[in-house]
Amino acid sequence: MRKLKLQMQITADGFVAGPNGELDWMTFGEDEEMSAQVNALTDSSDTILMGRKMTDEFINYWTSVVPESPEYSFAQKMVNIPKIVFSKTVKESKWVNTTVANGDLVEEIEKLKQKDGKDIIAYGGATFVSNLIKENLIDEYYLFVNPVAIGKGMTIFGKLENRLQLNLVKAKQFDCGETLLSYAKKGAN
Repeated sequence: MRKLKLQMQITADGFVAGPNGELDWMTFGEDEEMSAQVNALTDSSDTILMGRKMTDEFINYWTSVVPESPEYSFAQKMVNIPKIVFSKTVKESKWVNTTVANGDLVEEIEKLKQKDGKDIIAYGGATFVSNLIKENLIDEYYLFVNPVAIGKGMTIFGKLENRLQLNLVKAKQFDCGETLLSYAKKGAN
């Protein structure tokens, strides 16, 4: 069975964005070892999941990366890997390699996990990921912790109704100051 993996950048005080969605605290591509880790994680997946609210910004960004950019090879992955957008309002996507899922979140994810292929990766947004966490659908967490505190903002753990027990699989500090904390949900193989 395929696993659902979450990859998120997060602040030291547990936020994934500022109160109005600000991401100016994030670092991208500044550390080769960290970039290699992100690439390896992406390469282990053949499906990207995301919520409707972040889709346009996400896809606009990655489709606009030019060949001369150091991000180009990663951008091509983001464009070419099939994406599934979860929405209750949007019925179809204008983006290439992107479909929309309108059904029950738990049922849709369980069906995806049963299909053949590589693992599945979720990138966000905050509300969508909060729902994945609330429904205990994520098998592995890859949290890139930025050494910054922003005091307030959007969290992905705010909808939890019960304690979520995780097993630390790996902690890796990068030269840029970020730390990757990799967790598996308790009971996952």
